[in-house]
Amino acid sequence: MTEKTADDANNATAMKPHERFDYLPVVDRPKLTLPGGKRVIVWPVVNVEEWDVTRPMPRTASGPPGGQFFLPDVPNWGWHEYGMRVGIWRIMEALAEHDMQPTVCLNAKVIETRPRLAEAMRDAGWEFMAHCYEQMHIAKVPDQRDMMRQTIDVMQKFTGRFPAGWLGPGRGQTFATADYIAELGFKWFADYVMDDLPFWVRTNKEPILSVPYTVELNDIPIMVGAQHESHVMLDRVERAFTVLHREAVRTDSVRILGFGVHPYISGAAHRIDYFSDILSLLKNHADVTIMNSEEIYEWYRAQDPAPAAG
Repeated sequence: MTEKTADDANNATAMKPHERFDYLPVVDRPKLTLPGGKRVIVWPVVNVEEWDVTRPMPRTASGPPGGQFFLPDVPNWGWHEYGMRVGIWRIMEALAEHDMQPTVCLNAKVIETRPRLAEAMRDAGWEFMAHCYEQMHIAKVPDQRDMMRQTIDVMQKFTGRFPAGWLGPGRGQTFATADYIAELGFKWFADYVMDDLPFWVRTNKEPILSVPYTVELNDIPIMVGAQHESHVMLDRVERAFTVLHREAVRTDSVRILGFGVHPYISGAAHRIDYFSDILSLLKNHADVTIMNSEEIYEWYRAQDPAPAAG
C-alpha cells in the first residue's frame, strides 16, 4: 500500500482552481494604461530545461522502432541536447540582435550542469523565472515544497536575487501547488493560461498574481504536437497580435501577448529565421512595449493592487 504524503493531505483540503479567483470576463475588466499610450505588452519566454536521461523523456520527436519505447531514450534525449548545445545560442543571438531580454523559465539544475549557458543568459540580462529543479510533471515530485526550496536556493545563489516568478513544467499543478507557491515567497506565476490580462489568485497565504502565458503561441503544440511547417508560429503570432491590438484600441485598454519557445525546437536551423521575424514584427510596432514577468507584475499591481489575504 502506498504511503500517504503531506502533499496528498494538502491536495485533499486545498481550494480547487475555480475557487481561487472570481469570474471576471474580459469585457468587464477595468481599463488599464501603459506609458506613452501603448496598447500591447509583449512577453517573450524561453524555456530551458534539464532532461534526465534515466527517465522517460518529457516529449518526443522520434518514434521507436516497433512502436515500443525503451529506457534510456537516447534519441529523444539527444534531440533536446541539440537545443542546449546549438539551438539556444541561435536564440540568444537573435534576441541580442533585437535588443530584447526575455524571461527564461529555467530548470534550476541547468545552473549546475551547464554553468557556461547559465552565465551567458545571466550576463545577457535575461530574467530568471523558476521552472522547477528539473523537468518532470509536478505531480511526480515526492515533496513539492522541498523541490521549490531547492530551486530557490540554487537560483538565488547564482543570480543574487530571489526568483519571485514561477512556471511549472507543462504548466502543471496539483490542487495544493498554488498554496506552496505563495507560502515560499513567489509573487506571481504563469500556470493559469486562461486570460489575456493578469488577475489575482487566492491562496492560504497572500494572493499571488496570474501572469498570462500561452498554450497556442508556443512552439511545442505548433511544431511538435501538430507538426506544422516552420513559418506557422510566425503567422499565428502575427494574427494574434492583430486581434489583441485591435481589442486594446477599441476598449481603450491593454492586452498582453506572451509567446514561448524552446531551444531544441525554435533554435533549429530551419526555424530560427522565423523566430527572428517574430521578434522584428513585435519589437518594431509603435504600440508595443516589451516586458519580463517582474515588470508585468509591478505594472499591474500599481493599477490593481492585491486584495487582502483571506
